[in-house]
Amino acid sequence: MQTRQLGRSGLHISPLMLGGNVFGWTIDEATSFAVLDAFVAGGGNAIDTADGYSVWVPGHVGGESETIIGKWLKQRGRRDDVVIATKVGWEVNADNKGLAKNYILRAVEGSLKRLGTDYIDLYQSHKDDPTVPVEETLEAYAQLVKEGKVRTIGASNFTAERLRESLAASQQHGFPRYETLQNLYNLYDRADFEKNLVPLLLEEHISAIPYYGLASGFLTGKYRTEADLQKSPRGGGVGQKYLNEKGLTILTALDAVADRQQATPAQVALAWLMQAPTVAAPIASATSVGQVTELLEATELRLTDEDLKTLEQAQLATV
Repeated sequence: MQTRQLGRSGLHISPLMLGGNVFGWTIDEATSFAVLDAFVAGGGNAIDTADGYSVWVPGHVGGESETIIGKWLKQRGRRDDVVIATKVGWEVNADNKGLAKNYILRAVEGSLKRLGTDYIDLYQSHKDDPTVPVEETLEAYAQLVKEGKVRTIGASNFTAERLRESLAASQQHGFPRYETLQNLYNLYDRADFEKNLVPLLLEEHISAIPYYGLASGFLTGKYRTEADLQKSPRGGGVGQKYLNEKGLTILTALDAVADRQQATPAQVALAWLMQAPTVAAPIASATSVGQVTELLEATELRLTDEDLKTLEQAQLATV
């Protein structure tokens, strides 16, 4: 599988990144292992997680996803074969959140221990922390890179303004710079990303690794009526945001392109992202081996000009 470089870093990843948010949440450890096995066997090499996955589950304390990935890495001996991306800064609890230097230096040790590794390939600020100067956060990352605990850094859920401020600070002080941006971006959620972030990413040669590439599963086509929303734990949120005229218009366009390509709507939605400017790899989660196979097949799909026009017209029709 052809790989893509992340920003100006030395990291190269498959054009699809496997989301680890479901590990220990909607799938158990054994199923998580099967999903990870299938992803790597199919040519994938990039896995995304966070120390905050999955604090939203009753009884969870955060780090559940990292722990499962760490066990898998140890049992399979695959550490050198994969690029591990994790994140810091989400509120794990009242005393563990944010991007202060001391907290980052403490939090990284927890992630390293859970992952069972002595280095993280891509360490990301999970969300901006306006209470901390960007220089302080970047100084922490500079120390971790110098110590060999982190190879490359990235940002997530940053505005263009704060990303630009961080890049300027990196240049001024000689700190590592954010090489990736993990923000919301998919066929439905486009306007903010394309208007405000894409120009900056192109200018600075920063790679996007967008999350919710399938809009929490909506772009797979499995949520088309109110009754469909009962199919998964995500259904309620999907219905509130996506099950509307705009969403259904986009699904109709996806169906048309999928029919032409002999593919699934999910594959088309991911292929569209893979062909989008600045995108190195969309992030998508899978809860079964069958889903992994479907997602990986999207990396071989090449949308035509006609396909892209069909999808664009659906977007314009609902603006």
